[in-house]
Amino acid sequence: MVDFSTLTPENINMFAIKHYSNPSCVDEKEFLDDMKRFKYLKRLFRKYDTSKDLKMRLIINHIIILANVFGVEAATTLLFFKIEKNHWSILKTFLIFLHYMPENDLVEVPINHQVMGKLGQI
Repeated sequence: MVDFSTLTPENINMFAIKHYSNPSCVDEKEFLDDMKRFKYLKRLFRKYDTSKDLKMRLIINHIIILANVFGVEAATTLLFFKIEKNHWSILKTFLIFLHYMPENDLVEVPINHQVMGKLGQI
């Protein structure tokens, strides 16, 4: 039995597999394609750092798909594990906007008010 009380690089994929629920998934490739969404999100957050270009709808779509196939709680856990800490403020802002995370969770991570303002215009 794998212990998931502390997630590590060694057990994160098992955690993801355990929570993965995609009825249309027919092979491992689809699971790996869904796992690539974390990499895409990391790239989108890094692009925002360098160019201030925030592809909000694309980020929202990736997060919603991850929540659909892993469940909201597991997807949130995976996102905070996979996304660098310097992007947690932006991530938390999107999760609160989507009602996937209460504002009083991770109180040490501030909401990005500039991003929240842009999200409010959608």
